[in-house]
Amino acid sequence: MELYKGRPADTEGREARELRVYDFLDELGIEYYRTDHPDAPADTMENCRRVDAVLGVRICKNLFLTNRQQTEFYLLMMPGDKPFRTKELSAQIHSARLSFASPRQMEEMLDVTPGSVSIMGLMNDREGRVHFLVDEELLGEEWLGCHPCRNTSSLRLRTADALGPFLRATGHGMQTVTLLGE
Repeated sequence: MELYKGRPADTEGREARELRVYDFLDELGIEYYRTDHPDAPADTMENCRRVDAVLGVRICKNLFLTNRQQTEFYLLMMPGDKPFRTKELSAQIHSARLSFASPRQMEEMLDVTPGSVSIMGLMNDREGRVHFLVDEELLGEEWLGCHPCRNTSSLRLRTADALGPFLRATGHGMQTVTLLGE
């Protein structure tokens, strides 16, 4: 794997959802770096560790959650190596009985499949149905790693760009949460 600046020159074999991410970032003037790993999709945190070394940052863990009634949806971005405790998050966002949303809901709202969830999917939530949550530990990081709505490539971009211009352009706000992972 190698690290490249910006979008791929050859887009053959790339999905439209991935190309839309590059278009969106380019339109916003956000600098990003990319690595491709089509033979070993980074669909688990274990697989992401190999990609981390190439990106020079750790890929964030992104969880797509819903309440029991499936009326509220949350995208949680947190450090990849931190354990997730539902109870810890539920208390902070005042939503009991959180669980993982279905793959169908993930695709419908974020245009991503399991293993490809990232902040980039928020650009596809035009109805603003998804609440974006960020673990405060990530706010101090200069860079973050994520997927461009496809887990056969990974991106490195400045945290300030992702949580600033990118997030504003999607029409989403952000709620900071404190996860101890204990």
